[in-house]
Amino acid sequence: MNIIKNSKKVFIGLIAMLAVINLELNAQDWHQFLGPDRNATSSHTGLLRTWAATGPEVLWAVEVGRGYGGPVVKNGKVYLLDRDDDFGDFMRCFDLQTGEELWKFSYETPGELPFPGSRSIPIVTDTHVYACGPNGDLYCIDIRTHQLVWKKNIWTDFGGTSLPMWGITQSPFIYDDLLIVTSQSPQAGVVAYNKATGDVVWQTPNLTDPRMRDNYSSPKIANIHGEEHLVIVSSSLNLVQNRGADPMPGKVTGINPRTGKILWQIEGWDCHITVACPVEAGDNKLLITGGYSLGAMMIQVNKNTNGAFEAVELFRTTDFGAQNLPPILHNGYFYTMYRTNAKREGFVCMNMNGEIMWKTGRNPDFDRGSMILADGLLLATDGMSTLYLIEPDPTGFKPVASSAILREGGVPTEGMSVMGGSTQNWAPIALADGKLLIRDQSRMFCIKIVE
Repeated sequence: MNIIKNSKKVFIGLIAMLAVINLELNAQDWHQFLGPDRNATSSHTGLLRTWAATGPEVLWAVEVGRGYGGPVVKNGKVYLLDRDDDFGDFMRCFDLQTGEELWKFSYETPGELPFPGSRSIPIVTDTHVYACGPNGDLYCIDIRTHQLVWKKNIWTDFGGTSLPMWGITQSPFIYDDLLIVTSQSPQAGVVAYNKATGDVVWQTPNLTDPRMRDNYSSPKIANIHGEEHLVIVSSSLNLVQNRGADPMPGKVTGINPRTGKILWQIEGWDCHITVACPVEAGDNKLLITGGYSLGAMMIQVNKNTNGAFEAVELFRTTDFGAQNLPPILHNGYFYTMYRTNAKREGFVCMNMNGEIMWKTGRNPDFDRGSMILADGLLLATDGMSTLYLIEPDPTGFKPVASSAILREGGVPTEGMSVMGGSTQNWAPIALADGKLLIRDQSRMFCIKIVE
């Protein structure tokens, strides 16, 4: 009898423990660009695999300014760098459960760029939130007092004058006590600040050439031979803006994140407007992707007997690419949305050798949307109007559910603003506590995706 009682106690204990584990997994924060590990992957489980005819339940929605900057989530609060081009940037904080705006910090930095509005993602700790606006303004704000702690400008502080064509698109990265950004300014390629004070701890020289200004890729850490390398992708020379100039390839650079020492570089990257950060592909490999029909390049970083590193190209293809956000790697296959000014490949699957497994083309169409891998499924916006739940499968495109929940709005159709068309809903999405955070050109809303 005691054995039965004890067995029941053990069973009940196991159930309770599993419930706690599941709660912890589904409560995981999304505190930075592309999530906990900066790879658009979540440990969430229990995703709803069927949606109502009207779509998944919208728990709340708030109005936001136009733009492409996505939210982050920490300790039950949602942070968004919003923008009004006539005034400047707004750091806004909302309650994750209700959508109530809890506080807002604003600073004047007016001006409109092609594809107007916000374009970067904050990073938040237990005490501070950091964000970089389209004019290069880097701010540290105390989330307890809602006051400014320090500010810098990652462009003008390092010799930058007129902004790159699309402004500054940087989603900062925290490494130990450092806040790291890819300045790509005339006098600095990458800059590491003391995250508490804003003092510069280290900076690299310009990684390519000061004329190669169209660099929008944010920092990414990769495991290379058991070491952490900060990997930065630099664009090639934009020959549209430098007519008559000789072609100049971009580079991929590996850096010691603690010291700023350059560990390795490889040239030959042809994309002149690089936005997506690298994808860690295992076995010391990195997939580099770009838009403008310039595709992808797989590289491998080798370590010599003397301890030096050397990067080599394994393959490149123009049949696979990612203009704004990096692909997702799942079970040995890469998944992406590949649409450029010349290509409409739709949703695409590629194997580790660069072979295309399938593509949807325009049926269904995808336009630079956002994806998250969770519970063995892909939550994906098509960049226009529709949210999908997709089973990643190398044999074909397998949608599980879909709903047209994003809408047009918020973008003028005259002057330079025409470049930011009203259906370009490209902002990264975020997942925390069973809730999916999405924004279009006029709203940010919260969707229930876990039972």
